[in-house]
Amino acid sequence: MKRIGNIIHGMGRSWQAGFWMLLVAYFAFHAFNGANSISALKNLQVQEQELLALAQAVRTERLMMESRTRAMSGTKVDPDMLEQQVRVRLGFTHPDEVIVITN
Repeated sequence: MKRIGNIIHGMGRSWQAGFWMLLVAYFAFHAFNGANSISALKNLQVQEQELLALAQAVRTERLMMESRTRAMSGTKVDPDMLEQQVRVRLGFTHPDEVIVITN
């Protein structure tokens, strides 16, 4: 009878060990393959770097546009900026310029 009790007690410990092994295997699998895995984290870090570069480009463009706006507003207008805008928006040219149209 003691022997049967030892077998049953040993099976209980084996079941617990098997359960913990399966639990560890489950989390290990999802650590490498799930939506919140290590590879997904690396992809997010790459995406973060790309977005930071894009934000820097947008910031630079915004600063350039702000400086151009300051040059065209207020009491004093920058003559070079005014000439550029007249050329672009109205299509004016100087008499000595040659216009080449390409398609």
